[in-house]
Amino acid sequence: MSEIAAAGRTAGIPAAPPVGTALGVVAGAGRPGPARIAAPVGDAVLDVGALAAAAGGPHPALLQQRSLDGLLAAGRPAWREVFGWLSEQLSDPERISAHLLPASGVVPVLPFTVADYVDFFACEQHAVNAGRIFRPDGEPLAPNWKHLPVGYHGRAGTVVVSGTPVIRPSGQRGPGDAGPCRSLDVEAEVGYVLGGASEAPGHPVPLDGALDHVFGVVLLNDWSARDIQAWETRPLGPLLGKSFATSISAWVTPLDELAAAWVDPPPRDPQPLPYLLGPTDRGLDLTMEIRLNGELISTPPAADLYWTPAQLVAHLTSNGAPLRPGDLLGSGTVSGARREQRGCFLELSWGGREPVLLADGSSRTYLLDGDEVTITATAPARGGGRLSLGEVRGKILPAL
Repeated sequence: MSEIAAAGRTAGIPAAPPVGTALGVVAGAGRPGPARIAAPVGDAVLDVGALAAAAGGPHPALLQQRSLDGLLAAGRPAWREVFGWLSEQLSDPERISAHLLPASGVVPVLPFTVADYVDFFACEQHAVNAGRIFRPDGEPLAPNWKHLPVGYHGRAGTVVVSGTPVIRPSGQRGPGDAGPCRSLDVEAEVGYVLGGASEAPGHPVPLDGALDHVFGVVLLNDWSARDIQAWETRPLGPLLGKSFATSISAWVTPLDELAAAWVDPPPRDPQPLPYLLGPTDRGLDLTMEIRLNGELISTPPAADLYWTPAQLVAHLTSNGAPLRPGDLLGSGTVSGARREQRGCFLELSWGGREPVLLADGSSRTYLLDGDEVTITATAPARGGGRLSLGEVRGKILPAL
């Protein structure tokens, strides 16, 4: 199933999307101030704030901030102005040349303050596989799974930018058993970055307005300590097995840039309740790739996700909970029908019983210290071709 691929980058700015626009935040390159909003341009990055000030771009005060927080709060009309202007600027290399920074001289920082983090369980194939692994003699799906997007509230303070090392967590693994995690896993996910003003508390966001709150998309790795998670998830949801680190890509791809990637969701039975149905109930056709130490081990298809971005927003607010700029929603592990499309080692190794064979003759059931995981994705681009999203990457360090 595996194949040799070039090793993931281990330093500096993550691989830049070669097509389209994206925004992130970088530091370094000898410029004043600890960080600045930037956009990837080939092997360089564009100082977007400096360009906006020099060229009279829209919302220069927002674009000269040290994070995307102000822009996220400004709402969709401002987002469209900024990305329309930025696309025009990027079409003229001479116009932007004075504001380009060498990628080798900058490092990514977390591009926005994560207000809340909610991780969903939106992929039917992943849910079925997990159910078969843990409940081989029972129904793989819980009775509620096809009626609502199941999720848990994660820990916003442990979301980190791509390239940040991940320290192997420790915790309880069973009765009287504690220590470093023995079953450290990757989860390939799509992350939705939210912004704009929400309805007043107590007023749900309707499905037809849900995408107005989605600023853009990141790739997300919800690192999971499976042995710790299995022991503590009885009966409540994950806590320490998930809360030690969640990695996101440094570049946020705007939702409008993915206009050619919308696809209809898979067939559903039973039909969701009316608040989860409408024209905006559509998914994104992203082809993801997981690499372990540079070797391709899986290609999860995000088009198969059962629950769509608009449904996640509508359901999250259906009890009247308000949104905040910087809210981050994870899709949950993305997996396809074939073994080589499974989005985590829990499924790839079938709970540790079927090791994944690698090209060098070694194998994995779960991650070892020193392993580096890189997740990338592409989507259909406007005008044809493929659009690359920014990668998410992390290396495992030994437990403290």
